[in-house]
Amino acid sequence: MTRTSRRFLSSSRSKVKTVRRLKPILARLRRRGERIVFTNGCFDLLHIGHLRYLQRARRHGDRLVVAINSDRSMKKIKGPLRPLLPQAERAEVLAALSCVDYVTVFDEPDPLAVITALQPDVLIKGSDWGQNRIIGREVVERRGGRVRRVPLVKGVSTTRLIEKILKTP
Repeated sequence: MTRTSRRFLSSSRSKVKTVRRLKPILARLRRRGERIVFTNGCFDLLHIGHLRYLQRARRHGDRLVVAINSDRSMKKIKGPLRPLLPQAERAEVLAALSCVDYVTVFDEPDPLAVITALQPDVLIKGSDWGQNRIIGREVVERRGGRVRRVPLVKGVSTTRLIEKILKTP
């Protein structure tokens, strides 16, 4: 492995933080006038829909924080056969994207506790979420933040990818 590739791997991993470690980092960035954008999801089998969603989310501020469901949380939501990739790998893959500044993992079924702890300036969800169903909306709006829905790539999802793989001879 070259020195450059080691440095790249190290920088990707350094973007993965616990909520406790992320809070003071975001507070410092906010004091410098930077706008913190937050989104969350499972991000199992990263695909073009995920990439475009995250790129669109990043455009709403200066720093993008992505919170992913832990393996245990994901099993509760998606069933016993998920995730396909463990949380450490999903976090590292997301951290390698240039549009993502930080990644954190949460164990609860929803991100409310993370949103409450991190207090993002902008909360992003996909257009498949109704504005009033977005978890954390009230927390963000109460402190003057914004909630935005961004378009999804039509016909692209991890579930569809899995179904296609299973049908392949």
